[in-house]
Amino acid sequence: MNTQILRRPTHQVQIDHVNVGSDSPVIVQSMTNTDTADAQATALQVKELSEAGSEMVRITVNNPESAAKVAEIRQRLDDMGCNTPLIGDFHFNGERLLAEFPDCAKALSKYRINPGNVGKGSKGDEKFAFLIRTAAEYGKAVRIGVNWGSLDQSLAKRMMDANLASANPKTPEEIMKEALIVSALESAQKAVDLGLPENKIILSCKVSAVQDLIQVYRELAARCSYSLHLGLTEAGMGSKGIVASTAALSVLLQEGIGDTIRISLTPEPGASRTKEVVVAQEILQTMGLRSFTPMVTACPGCGRTTSTVFQELARDIQQYLRDQMAVWRLQYPGVENLNVAVMGCVVNGPGESKLADIGISLPGTGETPIAPVYVDGERKVTLKGDNMAAEFLAIVREYVEVNYGEGGKKRDYRRVIPIQTA
Repeated sequence: MNTQILRRPTHQVQIDHVNVGSDSPVIVQSMTNTDTADAQATALQVKELSEAGSEMVRITVNNPESAAKVAEIRQRLDDMGCNTPLIGDFHFNGERLLAEFPDCAKALSKYRINPGNVGKGSKGDEKFAFLIRTAAEYGKAVRIGVNWGSLDQSLAKRMMDANLASANPKTPEEIMKEALIVSALESAQKAVDLGLPENKIILSCKVSAVQDLIQVYRELAARCSYSLHLGLTEAGMGSKGIVASTAALSVLLQEGIGDTIRISLTPEPGASRTKEVVVAQEILQTMGLRSFTPMVTACPGCGRTTSTVFQELARDIQQYLRDQMAVWRLQYPGVENLNVAVMGCVVNGPGESKLADIGISLPGTGETPIAPVYVDGERKVTLKGDNMAAEFLAIVREYVEVNYGEGGKKRDYRRVIPIQTA
């Protein structure tokens, strides 16, 4: 029986064809690490991230050279048939870049503004106002993104001074967390006062520690109805970044908090940027919130499975399914819900294989060298010999064509947790 996750009610934000908010699925976002001034490289990486499943992509707009290329990047993407919305990441000089390059302002679908580094005092207020008015003029959404490492120091000092004068002062750590929330909420109210509708605003308060992130977002969620973007800032590299992001975001998502997510992984040297997209999808899919690609269930291996055959097959099947999704997503609606099991011995193999849509139970060490294949719970065929992997892949392809093709019984079937708002 599915457990329904109650989404926190929010304003619904339209960003081109992407809907963000509690009435829509949680959206996966990512960011390029190319030099935006290199229009070709940036457009190609955006397309790569989009094909991996990123539904919005953020690009750095930090100097005139990059701002001058944003419209070209948008055009290149359109020419390649990639309609993924582009988010402009502005720091320090965003108002000047938008003023000098109106084509950049128009080509972007959303602006990301950090109130901690727009500027200080009245000058900072003027710069913030220009950014917001530009967004309102062109009908663009804005993410007001507060970061622990670049918090508005004047606000922090004001709150620290007030805390010292309090009869029951809080710890400096508590005040800093509160300052993050206040910065986001005060900036959002300024934006509304300047003419940007509430349904054009997304908020984020990013920190790098799991427990701090959970605490800050719980409080932020309780105090507003804005859509929220989740993510640990500087999550880290490899398993550390994946584990930390999963630990933090899963808790919040389970509580119905979060409308877009990004996994800020530091890529291994030379590695694809798409890893962060895959991790974001897998968090949402394993929680039952969305389905992106067929899932492969595989046993971890033990002394019964000294052969690496099942490991290799599980790896190859998983990669094959993900690679096919760019085409299958269009040809076979609902195929993302397919569940495949690749098991290594007779202990749990037959049982897990029967529970999957398609499952294969490979022989363990010393077992009869045959592999029964189960389809929809029924034993269909028994494979043996050196060609088992290719034969099993053929069975998977046939299953997809028959069940998710035109007239297929599982076409467009959605096995996900229903969206409900509290």
